[in-house]
Amino acid sequence: GGSAKDHHRSLEAHRAHARNGEGGGGGEGGAGGGLHLSTAQRHRVHDVRDAVAARATEALGEEAHPEARQEGRQRQGPPGRLLQRLDALAQIGAIAGGGVCRLALSDEDKAGRDRVKSWMLDLGMSIRTDAIGNVVGRFEGRDPSLAPVMMGSHIDTVRTGGRLDGNLGVLAGLEVVNSCFDAGRVPERSLEVGFFTNEEGSRFAPDMMGSLVYTGALSLEIALAKVDADGCSVAEELQRLDLHGESPLPGRAPHAFLELHIEQGPILDSEDTAIGVVTAVQGISWQKLRLVGQSNHAGTAPMSMRRDAALASARITVAVRELVHSMGREMVGTVGHVLVSPNLINVVPNWVEMTVDLRSPHEEQLREAEERFSELVDEICEREGIEIEREQLVRLSPVHFDPALVDRVEEGARALGLSSRRMVSGAGHDAQIFAALVPAAMIFVPSIGGISHNVEEDTAPEDLLAGCQLLSDTVLGLAG
Repeated sequence: GGSAKDHHRSLEAHRAHARNGEGGGGGEGGAGGGLHLSTAQRHRVHDVRDAVAARATEALGEEAHPEARQEGRQRQGPPGRLLQRLDALAQIGAIAGGGVCRLALSDEDKAGRDRVKSWMLDLGMSIRTDAIGNVVGRFEGRDPSLAPVMMGSHIDTVRTGGRLDGNLGVLAGLEVVNSCFDAGRVPERSLEVGFFTNEEGSRFAPDMMGSLVYTGALSLEIALAKVDADGCSVAEELQRLDLHGESPLPGRAPHAFLELHIEQGPILDSEDTAIGVVTAVQGISWQKLRLVGQSNHAGTAPMSMRRDAALASARITVAVRELVHSMGREMVGTVGHVLVSPNLINVVPNWVEMTVDLRSPHEEQLREAEERFSELVDEICEREGIEIEREQLVRLSPVHFDPALVDRVEEGARALGLSSRRMVSGAGHDAQIFAALVPAAMIFVPSIGGISHNVEEDTAPEDLLAGCQLLSDTVLGLAG
């Protein structure tokens, strides 16, 4: 692998080459060419930098804690760099209110991918892309034969998304690499940062599609054939945008997988806790129901003789709420998508398409909920004279993360003086897919007000930076 000095010299040459016009990025802190911060943003960055500097003496400083140097802790670069990259990426697909719409395999997704890849190139990372569009950047370690430590998440968003969901995990991974680059540090194991296609599942089902294909849990052929609401297939969009590559699938298994993510819930924020140490991810069951009744005149069809698909849909929606309440507070259920036809004010609806999302951290409870829900749907449809078609979109069992890696994250938070609590993730993540293949773990930082999948999604800058430092310590402790 060569000496650290030689490796750093070659990376500095690459950086100089990139600044001359190749690979994008550049500018102060590597925030991307042409990025201009507003006065308010600039003040926020400087305030955070000052706050982190003050905290460093107490929690991270080598003078206050000489053992940090002995353990090989890598101090993160300028706090503004991560924040600037997050802001820069959020400009791609920006929507009113400060949110982001960057659906998977859209033009905006391609632009976001290009931006992130340019930052990878600035750091001398090699990039590989596979046939489902997953992108992995690699920072070569001293021993390339060893399995790498991988960080990552996703950069696709929901239609009314925020700027942190997924993006934080990818850009924090780049910050870990960037800090090594700046310090001339080359770990024993290579570091990899990946972003995986269609994690959200908002455009194509299932969610976590890219990581499922990467790990071999979903066949490439099935994934490529999936279509969106407009009839566009994954294969067609990958081809149109030239986002597919030739890296082998299933992908190379890393030594371990770490994902930093916002909590997307209210617990950490309400408890004023800095870090969520994620022990498990809930199981998920997504179903699509198609209800077929009979359209009729809204004025002449007697109520007792109607086959109203919308009424059946409403009863099913209420049944979902009552079912999950009866099964305890860990169980959750959502009806998030409803289409009604013919959708006219004076016509009894004859057709409804709706989705049902059931989640639980316990496999037995999730299975019971599915069975009871199926019985409730049958009863409602029989009573209302409705024909029913069912389609299982996603079925993922609860996942428990590697206990030793979970302990390492918890111990790392304690070493940094950060408050933490163990918790189960209510949302699905790429890390849960990798957990079936390799040791994996997740780090949560607070979501202000518990809001996510919303333009108001936000996390305090100091919490973002604390999570990034914990990710760095954990990853570099594994990489050597």
